[in-house]
Amino acid sequence: MAQLNDFVHAPHVNERPDIFRAPSSAEDLVSLYSAFLARENALAFIADSPERPVGYVTATIHKRPGDALMRPRSFVFVEHIAVAPTMARTGVGTALVESIRVAGKEAGCTSLLTDVWDFNKRALAFFEAAGLVHMRHWLEQPL
Repeated sequence: MAQLNDFVHAPHVNERPDIFRAPSSAEDLVSLYSAFLARENALAFIADSPERPVGYVTATIHKRPGDALMRPRSFVFVEHIAVAPTMARTGVGTALVESIRVAGKEAGCTSLLTDVWDFNKRALAFFEAAGLVHMRHWLEQPL
């Protein structure tokens, strides 16, 4: 996962350096992903080719109790997805998302969610093609 992170993270650093930073070392990424994978609600799948990993997806399972205003709900949230540029448009990303769908259903989730930064048009198009629809908008104003 650490090896595949750079090409998907670099556009975020370029577009929003006020929020994202380049990792200082591969060890930092290994620590980050190790801590993520240790979480009870974490999911991760890696797509391999005979030579090397070519993609990954991470997600978290969320179970929210209901209250006076909201119904109880459970969903799986895609945190990160990366596919090697040489494998783009080959079905790897779609297979990774499908793995999360299946795992989410097995965990009792009723929906799949993710978020996409507004500048990331490719990711937005990918998730729309995968069947996700807009449900909420975040707005920002620098202070």
